[in-house]
Amino acid sequence: EVDLEERLHELDLRSDSDIPDVPPPTDSTPEILKKALSGLSARWKNWWIRGILSLAMISGFFLIIYLGSFMLMLLVLSIQVKCYHEIITIGYRVYHSYDLPWFRSLSWYFLLCVNYFFYGETVADYFATFVQRREQLQFLIRYHRFISFALYLTGFCMFVLSLVKKHYRLQFYMFAWTHVTLLITVTQSHLVIQNLFEGMIWFLVPISSVICNDITAYIFGFFFGRTPLIKLSPKKTWEGFIGGFFSTVVFGFIFSYFLAQHQYFVCPVEYNSETNRFVTECEPSELFQMKKYSVPPLLQAVLGWETVNMYPFQMHSFALSTFASLIGPFGGFFASGFKRAFKIKDFADTIPGHGGIMDRFDCQYLMATFVHVYITSFIRGPNPSKLLKQLLILQPEQQLSVYKTLKSHLVEKGILQPSLRG
Repeated sequence: EVDLEERLHELDLRSDSDIPDVPPPTDSTPEILKKALSGLSARWKNWWIRGILSLAMISGFFLIIYLGSFMLMLLVLSIQVKCYHEIITIGYRVYHSYDLPWFRSLSWYFLLCVNYFFYGETVADYFATFVQRREQLQFLIRYHRFISFALYLTGFCMFVLSLVKKHYRLQFYMFAWTHVTLLITVTQSHLVIQNLFEGMIWFLVPISSVICNDITAYIFGFFFGRTPLIKLSPKKTWEGFIGGFFSTVVFGFIFSYFLAQHQYFVCPVEYNSETNRFVTECEPSELFQMKKYSVPPLLQAVLGWETVNMYPFQMHSFALSTFASLIGPFGGFFASGFKRAFKIKDFADTIPGHGGIMDRFDCQYLMATFVHVYITSFIRGPNPSKLLKQLLILQPEQQLSVYKTLKSHLVEKGILQPSLRG
């Protein structure tokens, strides 16, 4: 017990070189690919494995898009759970915390609590009409935050009761590890779904821009990379970074043009309580209506055009693509620093040639936050449909009070005729 206490006491004082080695991930490459690529060098073998699996994942992503908004939400939730699992597992291995009482169960319990809170907020916000028709759900929504707090408080008390002498510091390390992981995965995935409800285009363009930047930066770096970009990721080069930037901006502009033409992608995702389905039908907003713009004088000489027709959303795509190319990679650099700190190559070995799910979505979470902030700051305005849903939940006397106040306000502004008073 004395030796254990001394080891735990020194845990804070360890340098990076003192971090225990984590067992390397196993090679999960299918045998058929290993045999087909056996004659290639390691560099080209990795190229082909990454390429084939990337095409497979992109094809699967398009299939899920075709299946609709609900399947995309399930995809986001599945990715969130897997990313959480990968990060928590690293904590178990690094700090040798397998034997801590209750901790594995508590980690997953806290995940359920946080998801219950966030998704309950989403249900209350977007499915008000559906909830109003079901008495049981009305109770859950009315006391949602109290129930969420009670659930978390239960987990908190269970953690305190699980504290064991000589293991205090290690247990608090893992408690903090769990909460930071929840902040990174659950909060960000919730923002992804919030973006999706604004319209599938706000989900697809940012995610596709990050994917495009990741792929094109890898291609440019693979063929032309000579100048190291950052020490955290020795394989990243300036050539790949710059090539990825220009490719992503062009891709985002063109991809936005095609998506903006279809209601399926531009309309807010709403739940139809009569058909029990998500619908994407609306009159497209001004963002998705073709407009004529004057070309700046400097570009007129180059392009030979005085005006150009484009969707206003394409202008916003520049901001999204620029962030995905210039700031988004820092999510990857952050993840690289995390992996270097704990002497691991990848978060897991889920996807051959790519590592774990978190290895592919380290930039996506940072992008999701930016898109949500961008929408709330520059795009979103008052939503009459959402306001109406909230009014329908009120009691009749409350609805009547709102009606009288609104009527009085409209009469004062001259919108309603005085003859309509009374």
